[in-house]
Amino acid sequence: MNDPRATERRNPRTASIDLASPREIVDVINAEDHMVPDAVATQRDQIASAIEIAEKCFRAGGRLFYVGAGTSGRLGVLDASECPPTFGTDPEMVQGLIAGGIPALTRAQEGAEDKIGNASKEIDSHAIGADDFVIGIAASGTTPYVHEAIRRARERGAKTGIVACSAVPPAVLEIVDVAIVPIVGPEVVTGSTRMKAGTATKLVLNMITTGAMIRLGKTYGNLMVDLRATNNKLKDRSERIVVEVCGVTREEARELLAAADKSVKTAIVMKKLGVGRDAALAALEKAGGVIRRAIPDAPPPVME
Repeated sequence: MNDPRATERRNPRTASIDLASPREIVDVINAEDHMVPDAVATQRDQIASAIEIAEKCFRAGGRLFYVGAGTSGRLGVLDASECPPTFGTDPEMVQGLIAGGIPALTRAQEGAEDKIGNASKEIDSHAIGADDFVIGIAASGTTPYVHEAIRRARERGAKTGIVACSAVPPAVLEIVDVAIVPIVGPEVVTGSTRMKAGTATKLVLNMITTGAMIRLGKTYGNLMVDLRATNNKLKDRSERIVVEVCGVTREEARELLAAADKSVKTAIVMKKLGVGRDAALAALEKAGGVIRRAIPDAPPPVME
């Protein structure tokens, strides 16, 4: 199979996998998976650029959209759906768009990736504009739906990017602000991009959103602090963070959180600066939402 796309080529290292024992299958898949982080590492500058673009768009009130088909689309929806529970973001802030819509999340929608008219409609229906960032995800680099979504987003003034695991056509490279292309090589099972390409894609998307959220001040050290105590689990976590970061008792943590309208970040700044909620919010706004900049003399948080 002399396909120019790396994800569609046959892997000589797995040519006899159909005769392998279960243990041998595990070993060969594991060996292939070991190649993925190194491939992603070759794209460190491009991923950092994507983080910078995402942060800038978020600070301007814009949004991040992932657009993909099949496995690539599902990975985009997954990463987007994890942002609200992890970082306390509005669900509109990071969104995943998949060819074929919601039904495509659980069942393959045949031909959906070739219906490029639907891609343009999807971009238009979300009123994507100059403050938004649209990242197309196409393991093979050639998905028509993704190319059209990027083209239409660019036409509407949005920042654009692509994540692929095969070479991207020059025509697409010309209309993206950043191209992230970790070449992971042929899959264990030819064309099964849910494997190495999928793993690489997930690593990249995790870095983009996590990096942007850190830059926005969603963490204090490596603690997730931009959360609200909206259920018992989060209430407990919120109290524990305030106790350990601020050196207070559980009862004092509860009182701080109540005064901070359940916001961990606000409670920390209130305690560290010895101010009320409004003053803490003003300090955070001036610091771009980053606690360490609102409290420049504060030491790194230490967890027992």
